[in-house]
Amino acid sequence: MWGRASKNGGNRKLLSEDQNVLAISEKYVSDCIRMCSELGGKEMNICLFADDIADFDKTHGTIAAERINQILRRVLPMLGKLCKEAKDHGLKLALEPLNRYSTPYCASAADALAVAKQVDNLGILLDPFHMNIEEDSFEDAILAFRKHLLHTHFADNNRRMSGFAHIDFKTIVTSLQKIGYNGYVSFEPNIAEKDYEYATKKGIEFVKQIEETSRHAAASKVRT
Repeated sequence: MWGRASKNGGNRKLLSEDQNVLAISEKYVSDCIRMCSELGGKEMNICLFADDIADFDKTHGTIAAERINQILRRVLPMLGKLCKEAKDHGLKLALEPLNRYSTPYCASAADALAVAKQVDNLGILLDPFHMNIEEDSFEDAILAFRKHLLHTHFADNNRRMSGFAHIDFKTIVTSLQKIGYNGYVSFEPNIAEKDYEYATKKGIEFVKQIEETSRHAAASKVRT
């Protein structure tokens, strides 16, 4: 939907300063809302891409917090309108913060939370792949999402299935349990292995094992 690989991805920028791009972006989300509703969906994620910043080094550069807040405030009326449309169609939008290499203005949990708190019917989508770059603590970010977390994507830091690299999924899963998260986990890896079925199965089993172990440990603690 939002990636640069799409032929029309360049026109899907909800933070653009180009009014034509904004109009195209708003219509795109509106069309997706109706499609999602017709297919029986209840949730749909959105991302806040912006225009490229000339001479800005995404790897080493930083943008002042006030500038980020200023840019994000501009999108609040449109998001409010789209969230109302989504609600009228029986679904909810989930804002996914992406890492700094994708967008400089909604990269962290704090950025997304600041927006979600100001827009009715807007949830947040958590993705450890992006959090691994932007967050000081998986647990702190998840606990901050407590009232707004609507959906999760799982992929390891190298975009393989969970358990194939070094992200601390034990902390992530136990933190989700702490906040009583009962939504879905969607796996969002790039699977390059020829034996992709093996990689997919092992990744799912890895997360299931963490979940079961953590749940049993929590139950034992309650009994004692």
